[in-house]
Amino acid sequence: MGLYLMFLIPPMLLSLWASWKTKSAFGKYSKVATATGLTGAQAAKRLLERAGITDVQVVSTSGYLSDHYNPTNKTLALSEPVYGSNSIAAVGVACHEAGHAIQHARNYAPLWLRSALVPTANIGSKLGYFVMLGGLMLLYAGGALGMKIFMVGVVMFSAVLLFQLVTLPVEFDATARAKRLAVEYGVVLEQERVGMDRVLNAAALTYIAAAISTLMTLLYYLYRAGLLGGRR
Repeated sequence: MGLYLMFLIPPMLLSLWASWKTKSAFGKYSKVATATGLTGAQAAKRLLERAGITDVQVVSTSGYLSDHYNPTNKTLALSEPVYGSNSIAAVGVACHEAGHAIQHARNYAPLWLRSALVPTANIGSKLGYFVMLGGLMLLYAGGALGMKIFMVGVVMFSAVLLFQLVTLPVEFDATARAKRLAVEYGVVLEQERVGMDRVLNAAALTYIAAAISTLMTLLYYLYRAGLLGGRR
């Protein structure tokens, strides 16, 4: 139990802190309106129009902070607290998602790589953990097949980690584009960037925390299998 806590509790706490920080920043700046009065939907559309992108549809979707850009059907979906709100937080999130649409239009390589990794990452997230666990149990029981099954699980689970690592530059770049273009295109004033930056920087922490959590989980099971100096 002590070993499990050593590997997995720190990243769990980091994830909780990042989630709290994101909700806290979003909640704070959801109460501060932009000087321009543009809503999240209007801000996203302005960025897209100024970038010369006319084939992306901006729509409203249910959920809290469920905002996302779908490159398959070129749909930029904004959650209800973002779509119709003129707050700094809403505009920041909307501009970030518009940043993804701009990445798509500009053939940003990491975005294409992330999209290509989605199928294997989905399989790895659903099955990788259980295959590793099953292989480890067989390994403990002395089954010769245990290590092979365990390594299959490692490969599957590593696909999740690879997806999350590729996601980092995609998210950081979208955030950088949002911060720069929001001011350049007159969506927010320069002095309003402080609030926007805090919301987007906090959101970026959640992706870092997720990658660290997956990495530590993988290292824990590798250690338990005796592949990192641990005892089986």
